[in-house]
Amino acid sequence: MFKFFKNVSREMRKVSWPKGRELRKYTITVLGTVAFVAVYFAIVDLGITQILELLPR
Repeated sequence: MFKFFKNVSREMRKVSWPKGRELRKYTITVLGTVAFVAVYFAIVDLGITQILELLPR
Protein backbone atom coordinates (compact mmCIF):
# COMPACT_ATOMS: atom_id res chain seq x y z
CA MET A 1 0.00 0.00 0.00
CA PHE A 2 2.85 2.39 0.86
CA LYS A 3 4.50 1.66 -2.50
CA PHE A 4 1.25 2.49 -4.32
CA PHE A 5 0.97 5.93 -2.69
CA LYS A 6 4.65 6.59 -3.35
CA ASN A 7 4.08 5.86 -7.04
CA VAL A 8 0.97 8.05 -7.08
CA SER A 9 2.96 10.89 -5.54
CA ARG A 10 5.70 10.46 -8.13
CA GLU A 11 3.20 10.51 -11.00
CA MET A 12 1.38 13.56 -9.62
CA ARG A 13 4.62 15.54 -9.83
CA LYS A 14 4.65 14.86 -13.58
CA VAL A 15 1.19 16.33 -14.09
CA SER A 16 1.03 19.61 -15.98
CA TRP A 17 -1.36 21.73 -13.90
CA PRO A 18 -3.20 24.60 -15.68
CA LYS A 19 -2.18 28.15 -14.97
CA GLY A 20 -4.62 30.71 -13.54
CA ARG A 21 -5.83 32.15 -16.84
CA GLU A 22 -6.20 28.71 -18.41
CA LEU A 23 -8.04 27.40 -15.34
CA ARG A 24 -10.46 30.35 -15.45
CA LYS A 25 -11.14 29.66 -19.15
CA TYR A 26 -11.85 25.97 -18.44
CA THR A 27 -14.07 26.84 -15.49
CA ILE A 28 -16.15 29.28 -17.55
CA THR A 29 -16.45 26.69 -20.32
CA VAL A 30 -17.65 24.00 -17.91
CA LEU A 31 -20.12 26.31 -16.14
CA GLY A 32 -21.48 27.55 -19.46
CA THR A 33 -21.92 24.00 -20.73
CA VAL A 34 -23.66 22.91 -17.52
CA ALA A 35 -25.99 25.92 -17.68
CA PHE A 36 -26.81 25.24 -21.34
CA VAL A 37 -27.56 21.55 -20.68
CA ALA A 38 -29.69 22.44 -17.63
CA VAL A 39 -31.77 24.93 -19.64
CA TYR A 40 -32.07 22.50 -22.54
CA PHE A 41 -33.39 19.68 -20.35
CA ALA A 42 -35.72 22.06 -18.50
CA ILE A 43 -37.25 23.08 -21.82
CA VAL A 44 -37.52 19.46 -22.97
CA ASP A 45 -39.12 18.50 -19.65
CA LEU A 46 -41.58 21.38 -19.92
CA GLY A 47 -42.47 20.33 -23.47
CA ILE A 48 -43.01 16.69 -22.48
CA THR A 49 -45.15 17.81 -19.54
CA GLN A 50 -47.30 19.97 -21.83
CA ILE A 51 -47.75 17.09 -24.29
CA LEU A 52 -48.73 14.68 -21.53
CA GLU A 53 -51.29 17.14 -20.15
CA LEU A 54 -52.96 17.30 -23.56
CA LEU A 55 -53.45 13.52 -23.69
CA PRO A 56 -56.77 12.18 -22.44
CA ARG A 57 -56.64 10.34 -19.14
